[in-house]
Amino acid sequence: MAAETDAALMASRRQFLQAGALGSAALLLAGYWAAPTADPRPAAGGKLEWLTPLDAQIVSALAPVLLGLPGVPASAVAAGVDRAVAGLPSATQREVRQLFDLLGNRWARRWLAGVRSPWQLATSLELTQFLQRWRESRFALQCSAYQGLHRLIHAGWYGNPASWPALGYRQPAAVMEMLP
Repeated sequence: MAAETDAALMASRRQFLQAGALGSAALLLAGYWAAPTADPRPAAGGKLEWLTPLDAQIVSALAPVLLGLPGVPASAVAAGVDRAVAGLPSATQREVRQLFDLLGNRWARRWLAGVRSPWQLATSLELTQFLQRWRESRFALQCSAYQGLHRLIHAGWYGNPASWPALGYRQPAAVMEMLP
């Protein structure tokens, strides 16, 4: 009788472990194959050399929060980030691509970033909490990803001559003639 009970427990334990392993594998495959959802409309008001439309949506959503400027023109920031990334070495571009691909994946956005809504619909509070979690994370990879986003978005905006008047910066006339 005891031998039958032990055999039944072993069989149910084995079935439980197998079901758990199969469920985990199914979730892993679903996350791997999940395609990010991109908005088919062109992003940033024009052609971008490096950013995809979904990348531009991510930048446009994060820019007002990272810069602390609610009325910042998102298309100008996305265009600036595009120019900044296009000028980086190819190894750094690959790392930035991995970051944007990760953030563009709806599963990663939800479970790693903690942003439930699509980027263009996310609230300022959701985005602030996401950025704060990554900035203060105990994982070096999340901290460096936050720093990369922070630097790219700041470079994209403050490198833009449209932002200079608000800063009180006046470009010398000789240099202004050289700008496109």
